[in-house]
Amino acid sequence: MKRFRTGRRGDPAIPSSVFGARDILAESVAGMLQRPARSALTTLGTVLGVGTFVAILGLTATTSSQIDSRFNLLSATEVTVEDVAREQDEFADAAFPDDADATIEGLNGVEHAGVFWSVRLPPGSTVKSSPVGDAAVGEKIDVVAASPGALRAAVPTLAQGRLFDAYLSETSQPVAVIGSGMASRLGITTLQTEPAIFIGDTPFTVIGIVSDVQRKADLLLSVVVPGTTAEKVWGHPADAGTKMLISTEAGAARQVSELAPTALRPDHPEYLKVIPPPDPKALRTSVTSDLNQLFLLLAAICLVIGAVGIANTTLVAVLERTGEIGLRRALGARGRHITVQFLAESGTLGALGGLVGTSLGTITVVIVAVVREWTPVIHTATVAAAPVIGLVTGLVAGLYPAWRASRVPPAEALRR
Repeated sequence: MKRFRTGRRGDPAIPSSVFGARDILAESVAGMLQRPARSALTTLGTVLGVGTFVAILGLTATTSSQIDSRFNLLSATEVTVEDVAREQDEFADAAFPDDADATIEGLNGVEHAGVFWSVRLPPGSTVKSSPVGDAAVGEKIDVVAASPGALRAAVPTLAQGRLFDAYLSETSQPVAVIGSGMASRLGITTLQTEPAIFIGDTPFTVIGIVSDVQRKADLLLSVVVPGTTAEKVWGHPADAGTKMLISTEAGAARQVSELAPTALRPDHPEYLKVIPPPDPKALRTSVTSDLNQLFLLLAAICLVIGAVGIANTTLVAVLERTGEIGLRRALGARGRHITVQFLAESGTLGALGGLVGTSLGTITVVIVAVVREWTPVIHTATVAAAPVIGLVTGLVAGLYPAWRASRVPPAEALRR
């Protein structure tokens, strides 16, 4: 519908110039198609910015989901019991009975359980791979005494060899399991030669090299020996410090933690303290927050680069099309019409960049998730907001060039 204004001093009604939505769309599309290569390169900045935005948020959500599932799995399947007998009675003996492993493993929901403690070596004792020569200097390395059940509860991944079993433990064999990093430090590359390490002056045959553990990561930096062997060589731990690691089926940790003290010491359950697994919520939130802040900063930088590219290209287009602007003004176009035209062009470029960037970002998240065997997670709000961000970026980038175009005097523009 056309609008009219009334002329001064009784002049007949004069039709007012109108720039409808269809005209705006047609002019913006025509302006972009006149220079398709430039338009594509201009949109590239927004594509990268929006694509990075979607990919970052999608990958962050996906990795956070993996962190959640891993933390939650460990939280629901791990129980630690600590010997606090000396805190209750200074004359009390060790709280864990000799059959502690079998007692706890007999509870419903328990997969593996075992006692472990840090061995207090005599002063000056080191761990070395040879009793003589350069390798006899040794290093200060933690030695952990553990039952076979404790090793299994840590869920180790073996690089070479095997873990010590009930037979080696019951017969107090001088064997040891070490982490792969520790093996490199000690110069042990293969177990085919049955290498030995010396803890102080006592030799231990290395029967297994562990590359990773799901629990008790400090075991990778320690030498693990059977608890019975440690008692035979260095004696029973003199004071508190003995713990039990229990791995359970999913959801059974709470029930096992309630039953464990009574099952182990029905006479003095207060001698044992159940240590609940740490709540991963705070750590998970911190990790997710740090990832979001870092990656969103990178996405913002890409969007700024894209906005600068659109602004620069739009401003160049204004300078190149000064004659066209003057002709439009001479034919009745007002300043606001010129402003809307160039804003429409920059906004369309931004919206197209946002759509393409959203598609590329989503594809990137799916590809990474498939390669890593994860479940891709992309929030609907992210996909919906990304094209809008591209549109807003284009509009903001086109504000100054559009304003400048509207200020071009028609007479001066026609003379160029």
